[in-house]
Amino acid sequence: MRYARSVLSAAALAALTVGTTAALTAPASAAPNTTPQKVCGSGYKTVNSAPVGSLGTVYLTYNATNGENCVATIRNNPGTALGMSAWIYVPDTDEYHEDNGLFTSYAGPTYVYGKAHCVDWGGHIKNVYVQVTGSNCGALKEHRVTFTR
Repeated sequence: MRYARSVLSAAALAALTVGTTAALTAPASAAPNTTPQKVCGSGYKTVNSAPVGSLGTVYLTYNATNGENCVATIRNNPGTALGMSAWIYVPDTDEYHEDNGLFTSYAGPTYVYGKAHCVDWGGHIKNVYVQVTGSNCGALKEHRVTFTR
């Protein structure tokens, strides 16, 4: 009886250890090969994008049903957590939202109400930063800047 209890205790400890290890090694973001729609939601359509060097892409999406824009920065090759961000700003309303931190796959989602407004948006992966200003506002030409720090 004592032997059976020891075996059961050892099995329970092993299961707990495996579960804890799996939980601690889980990614900080989504699985590889994610899309802007998986990050922002199925109602969001990609309306603009900008490459972040060779590391990934920043996506601007829009949901016509609720008038919200969403930005997500998605890595080409998920893996070790890196410094990443996604941000969006509406100059007309001074509304701003940012997601900044260490992520394995993507940064975001970041949402603002942007219907009938120009938006500024961007993000970064590692040391490559992208910002797009005066975007998606009809006849006005947007301004894009990519830089490395």
